[in-house]
Amino acid sequence: MRTLRIGTRGSLLAKWQAEFVRQRLFAATGIEPEIVVIKTAGDKMLNAPVAQIGGKGIFIKELEEALLEETIDLAVHSVKDIPTDIPSRLMFPAVCKRDDVRDCLVGSTIANLRQGARVGTSSLRRQAQLRHVRPDLDLRDLRGNVDTRLRKVESGEYEAVVVSKAGLDRLGFSKRISEVLSPEVCMPAVGQGAIAVECRLQDREAEDLLAPLDDAETRAAVIAERALLGALHGGCQVPMGAFARVEHGDLAMDACVCSVHGAQCVRQHASAPPEQAAQLGEHMAQLLIEAGAQSILEEVSRQRG
Repeated sequence: MRTLRIGTRGSLLAKWQAEFVRQRLFAATGIEPEIVVIKTAGDKMLNAPVAQIGGKGIFIKELEEALLEETIDLAVHSVKDIPTDIPSRLMFPAVCKRDDVRDCLVGSTIANLRQGARVGTSSLRRQAQLRHVRPDLDLRDLRGNVDTRLRKVESGEYEAVVVSKAGLDRLGFSKRISEVLSPEVCMPAVGQGAIAVECRLQDREAEDLLAPLDDAETRAAVIAERALLGALHGGCQVPMGAFARVEHGDLAMDACVCSVHGAQCVRQHASAPPEQAAQLGEHMAQLLIEAGAQSILEEVSRQRG
């Protein structure tokens, strides 16, 4: 029986996710893969804004190259890090059951933050939505691994940081959460809380081994959210959020596009059968554009350009 090599980034969270997939594979197949740590551009340049390093794909490019060079057999990613365009020779046979999609605050609740409090997050999506409810906050770019961000709060450099709840839950930091932000306050990133496993298109053995890890409802939600992202030509640095989930047999979806300074926030809701996930995402893009999202996206593009 072959030895499977799982490629992952070197952060605590990425290694947790790779170990999670390794254990699930062992339980499902009896194969015990080895984990290979690969440093990505996003990990090497932790002080530079994501948009400066290259935006889309900075956390997965090297992993995909290792797959194509056959130095690893599988790559484990946070779905929110995966660009809408993936190499034609690769595929995602497994999208694991999604964890909590929500963002959270560590250090303080929104209501308890003083006027002008310094809050850290490198995400334009989070910054824009927080500015919508608290335009007085001093929102600063903050990159780095989860443990690094938490230390910034402990040291007093930031009064609060915004992070993914799933990430804190996975690392055992749930008790550090000051407030969980509902999607009505802060719509999650596309794919947030979901883990996907990538392999080579021709590797049918790996595809079959990964099949038990795939969750149909999560896959449908991710397809819808990523179709929306693709239709709006958004990367990780566009202030938009989306949350699709199966409710009463239908795929329900909420999404928003916010102006960078939070003054405008366009929100829409739609639903469709799960098998029409991609069409739902494209329909949602049209609804958002008709409600005024196009001018917001153009303004963001001008500011970045």
